[in-house]
Amino acid sequence: MHLSDFDYELPSERIAQTPCEPRDAARLLVDRGSGNPEHRRVADLPDLLRAGDLLVLNDTRVLPARVHLSRRTGGHVEVLVLEPIDERRWTALVRPGGKLKVGEVLLDSRDREILVFHGRSDDPDSFVVEFVGDRSVETVLNELGEMPLPPYITTRLERSDRYQTVYSRRAASAAAPTAGLHFTPPLFDRLRERGIGVAHVELVVGLDTFRPVQAEDPRQHVMHSESYHVDEATMDRIMAAERVVAVGTTSVRTIESALATGRLSGRTELFVHRGFEWKRVDVMMTNFHLPKTTLLMMIDAFIGSRWRRLYDEALLAEYRFLSFGDAMLLDRHAT
Repeated sequence: MHLSDFDYELPSERIAQTPCEPRDAARLLVDRGSGNPEHRRVADLPDLLRAGDLLVLNDTRVLPARVHLSRRTGGHVEVLVLEPIDERRWTALVRPGGKLKVGEVLLDSRDREILVFHGRSDDPDSFVVEFVGDRSVETVLNELGEMPLPPYITTRLERSDRYQTVYSRRAASAAAPTAGLHFTPPLFDRLRERGIGVAHVELVVGLDTFRPVQAEDPRQHVMHSESYHVDEATMDRIMAAERVVAVGTTSVRTIESALATGRLSGRTELFVHRGFEWKRVDVMMTNFHLPKTTLLMMIDAFIGSRWRRLYDEALLAEYRFLSFGDAMLLDRHAT
């Protein structure tokens, strides 16, 4: 494999800056194997799936994890908290982390002490910060934090709930499982009326999943671990379903990690790329991904090189790409 195998030209005007309204009006490019793909809408999903299918969703909720603070000297600091180490300490991305001193206290706009900077974590790309004071971390983030939109989205988000799925539960992730942003309660009602099941898993989304791969041989890329959970009853449904339809790459990673390890909960470093032996996911609904990312490598592992034809078709038809963009419905068994 070569990194260039997963490159394509993405014009900036194809990157969606705002979410689709209503959610399920987003376009859906339907994979038909060697045949021509169909151009549909997410609202058409009940007509595209079958009775007996099981739709599996990642119900993680996004933390308002980006906080703007200042040094006592007046310099601005942006902190993006990633994952808890213990009750008060978290790993975080900090800018400009390289200029801060270990033990330095960061303040909010009212000069209240919010965080203590503890230097680099075990991961050289992140740092350790500690929340100070009596207030819970959740309280602080809900007051001061904002949604951690990806850097390619430069338009202000008017409603923070539009970067949450309607079925999200436990706030823990640093990014949204974006394929799930297209779903609405009425769409779920119509799916269930057609005999299509719905199940929930959790994968706490970290930023590493979305970072471009640097290694010329992508197999040398090291994945950071992410926490996942599948309850036993859900796994029983997954194994019994006629087809498993995973919504988003994070749901795929959760299901395949649990089956690869034999553990329903834990941390996964699973890197799905060409040659991967699929255990259970049959159909994947996913948004369009950045070039040279592990997400695109997963798509390549799922449907092979025809992803290029689908991406070319989507670009030609002016689909919207990335987090707030349109989606694809991919069938691993299509011929």
